[in-house]
Amino acid sequence: MGDRRVVVGLGPVPPGSVEPLLGEDIDFRPEPTAEDLALAEGAIVRAAVTVGEDELAAMPRMRVLARTGVGTDQVDLDAAARRGIPVAVTPGTNTHAVAEGAFAHLLHLVKRLAPLTELIRSGGWAERTSIPVGDLEGATLGIVGYGRIGRRVHALAEAFGMTVLAHDPVAEVPPAIRAGSLEELLAASDAVTLHLPLLEQTRHVIDAAALSRMREGAILVNVSRGGLIDEDAALAALESGRLAGLGLDAFDPEPARPHPLYRHPATVLTPHVMGLSARAAEATFVAAAQAVRAVLDGGAPAATAG
Repeated sequence: MGDRRVVVGLGPVPPGSVEPLLGEDIDFRPEPTAEDLALAEGAIVRAAVTVGEDELAAMPRMRVLARTGVGTDQVDLDAAARRGIPVAVTPGTNTHAVAEGAFAHLLHLVKRLAPLTELIRSGGWAERTSIPVGDLEGATLGIVGYGRIGRRVHALAEAFGMTVLAHDPVAEVPPAIRAGSLEELLAASDAVTLHLPLLEQTRHVIDAAALSRMREGAILVNVSRGGLIDEDAALAALESGRLAGLGLDAFDPEPARPHPLYRHPATVLTPHVMGLSARAAEATFVAAAQAVRAVLDGGAPAATAG
């Protein structure tokens, strides 16, 4: 690679995932500075890093940006295109990890793991039957967004004996599980998982009106993008009992700022890491490194945004 430099702006990076493809001219910077990026011809940066017109203007040598995952809502794709900078994404590398994360949240909430753990810690064994434990078998799961992750969630739901409904404004949904509308899905589901990109038309797709259509005591899980949910409305739904539980692995903004919702006992919260399992992280960084390598060698990445 000569004097070319690649900044990897996310840590920790799985050992050996990028070095074979990018050689020794790599700077590992958990929080890359403007100076770091100004000297770089390629960068692998996490989805939460903002890359707009000003940031791109400060990267005169940049030839390729690779994002871990598929989220590009923080990237000005038009500005990157004007500069001839492809924005590579890594679809499919964390599909199974994110789907498992959705079920981790769902099981935590349905099986009441947090209150039962606290009961044991406080010596309340005799009150164990006062905390009702739910079931996935026989329940209806509504999947909003039927891309790779949504389809994997469907497979897991069937393994648990759940009935599945799905809705996607773009992707094709099999007729046997297709809900006619989001409203129909919400009204018929005991639990709902979100797997949509954050776009203008999907921001706050789960708002007060949507929550009012959900079944009393339903569970809601979001392992996609934080802006899909109106957090004030979600808090009101928890307080009223409309929602029995809320699982969040995505927040708006990120890093998450303090919000009363996060202190509610019927929430389970993880800091956008469900897609960063050991296996998924390695696959994601390998794919990102392959994309950078391809461009620096005069080719094109396998998958780009926009």
